[in-house]
Parts: sequence; structure tokens; C-alpha cells
Amino acid sequence: MYYPEPIAKLIDGFMKLPGIGPKTAARLAFFVLGMKEDDVLEIAKALVNAKRNLVYCSVCQNITDVDPCRICADTSRDKSMICVVQEPKDLIAMEKTREYNGYYHVLHGAISPMEGIGPEDIRVPELLRRLEDEEVKELILATNPNIEGEATAMYISRLVKPFGIRVTRIAHGLPVGGDLEYADEVTISKALEGRREL
Repeated sequence: MYYPEPIAKLIDGFMKLPGIGPKTAARLAFFVLGMKEDDVLEIAKALVNAKRNLVYCSVCQNITDVDPCRICADTSRDKSMICVVQEPKDLIAMEKTREYNGYYHVLHGAISPMEGIGPEDIRVPELLRRLEDEEVKELILATNPNIEGEATAMYISRLVKPFGIRVTRIAHGLPVGGDLEYADEVTISKALEGRREL
């Protein structure tokens, strides 16, 4: 179907977002056309502002508007621990628990030979520099429980061994409220592996 050029460009723009196909992009474009101009300008300004004013924290590599980020600048946190996560959204998920009071390191990805992503393509060198400079006693590997996340965790644990730092991995297993009968074998075996005394 033929769309006027401004709409076609808007649809193409939405299709650059992950998970947005042509139908959803067209629906979004027509929704935007029906919005008040002030609301559209507000969204456009927020997009430009986020792109221009966000940087990576020079310490933990998280996305921030100040450098170092607020977490790295917080001296009340436990400096003996660094929790390694794959993405900034993983850091936010950890913070929401209010259970962890150490610092973080964001890798911005995971090792995936199938996709051509090696250790040099994620923020591993920056992590190693931190381990040389800071007084870290424990490195918590909180990468995703999939093949790439496991490979990344194993790679980092081998690299960190010479530092004499305790390396731990977050437990994997059954979700709270889940039923055992619906869990797959790998999830159940991980839950068994990570069991603890009550």
C-alpha cells in the first residue's frame, strides 16, 4: 500500500525498534498522527534528550546522565562487592529488590560466538581494570541463565581466578509461585543444584 512520504518515513522509523513489524509500525504511526501536537513534540524532545544527554558511567558502564553515576558515587554502598550484569535493565531489576548494597558492572551484552560477539565486544576489559584498582572481595555473576550468559559467566570466572577474588553465581531455579510439574528439566536441575539449608 502507498503511504504519503512523511507517514512512510515514520513507519520506517518505528520498524527500526526491536519487535516492531510493519503492521505495528503503521498502527503506531497513525496513532501518533491522531495525538495532540504538544504530546508528539514532548515525545520527540524526550527521544532527542535521551540520545544527547545520556552517557556510560566511566566506572560501572551503566547508562547515566552524570558521570560517575549515582550508584558509583554513593559511598554508603559496600565496596567489597561488584555484581556483574548483562544490561542496564538487569541492574534496575537488581536494585528493585533492595537486597543488594554493593556496586555493579554492566557488560552490555554476552559472549555469543554464533552472533560473532566475543569478550572484546562487551565491557570485560573495563571490569578487569576495576578489579586491579578497587578493593573487591566478591564478584557476583548475574548474567542471564541461558547459553550466552553461562558462557560469559564461565569466561569471567576463569579470568578473575588469578586476582584471588571470590566469584559467585546467582542461583537459578523455580520461580516463586511456580508449579514443579510445569517446570522443565534444566530448571529443576538448576533448582536442585542451588538448594540451601533451612
